[in-house]
Amino acid sequence: MQAEPLIHWPEPIVEYVGFVAQFLALGAVGFRYAALRDRLSAAGVHADAARRAARIGLIGLAVHTVLFVIGLPEAAARAHTTASALLATNPPTAAQAVLLAIGLIGLALASAGRPAGWPAALVGVVLNTLTGVLTGAWTRLVNPVHRVVAGLWIGTLFVLLVAGIASAFRDEDSRARRGAIVADMVNGFSPLALVCGMLVVASGLTTAWRHLNPLSSLWTTPYGYALIVKLLLAAVVFALGAWNWRRVRPTLGGDDAATTIRRSARAELTAAALVLAATAIVVSLPSPRPPRPPGSVPPAGPP
Repeated sequence: MQAEPLIHWPEPIVEYVGFVAQFLALGAVGFRYAALRDRLSAAGVHADAARRAARIGLIGLAVHTVLFVIGLPEAAARAHTTASALLATNPPTAAQAVLLAIGLIGLALASAGRPAGWPAALVGVVLNTLTGVLTGAWTRLVNPVHRVVAGLWIGTLFVLLVAGIASAFRDEDSRARRGAIVADMVNGFSPLALVCGMLVVASGLTTAWRHLNPLSSLWTTPYGYALIVKLLLAAVVFALGAWNWRRVRPTLGGDDAATTIRRSARAELTAAALVLAATAIVVSLPSPRPPRPPGSVPPAGPP
C-alpha cells in the first residue's frame, strides 16, 4: 500500500501566498501608524507614500479575502453544513467576513487619498485574524498573534522600503530633505519592529512547544527538520534587523545612509521571504504525535 505523502501540494504554495498577502495588508497599516504617524497631514512625500502603502495593503487584503472565500466550502464541509449557513451561524467566520469587508473599504478609501479610511483599515486588517477569540479558546490565539506581530514587523519593513523610502527617492522637490525624511520614517518604524520582534519570539516558542510533543521530535521528524531550517533562517533575519537597528539607523540623515538602509532592508526582506517559505512547509507538515502508552488501543481508522 502506497504511503500517504507528508505534504499535499499545492498546500504550501497556498499557505505562502496567504502569508504574503496578510503581511502586505498588515504592513500597510503598520507603515501608516508607525512610520508616518502624524506626518500624513503633510503633502508631498508623506501623502504619496500613504497612498502607495494603501494600494499595497489593498492588494494583499484582496488576495487574503479571495483565499478566505475559496476556503469557505472546505470549512463548511468540516462543520457538516453549507458555506452560507456557516457564515450565518458561526460567529468567528461571520466576524472575519465583516472585518475583511471593513478593511477593504478602508484601504480603498486610503488609496484614493482619503485619510479617514485608515482607522477602518486598521480595525479590519488586524482584527480579522484574531476572530478566534469569539470561540472562547484563548489558546488558539497564539498562532494568529504570531502572524499579526510578524506581519507588522516584516510587512511594515516591506512597505517602508517600496512605498516610503521609494517615494522619498522619487520626489525631486524634497531631494534636499530626503535623508531626514527617510530617517524619520525608519525611526518611527524601529519601536514597532522591536516590540513585534520580541512578541514573534515569545509566540513562536510557545507554538513550537505546543507542537513538539515530545521535544525529541525536533530532531527526529520531518516537522522538526523543517522547523530547524525555519529557526536558522529566522536567526538571519534577526541578525540583519539588529545590524540595521544598531549600526545603520544611527547614521541616518543623509543620502548615503538612506541608500545604505535601502540596501540592507532588501537583504533583511530576502531572508524573511525564505522564512515564510519555510513556515509554509512547516504548517503543511503533520505535527508530531506523542507516543501512545504501552498497551493502549490505536485509534480506529483506515490502516
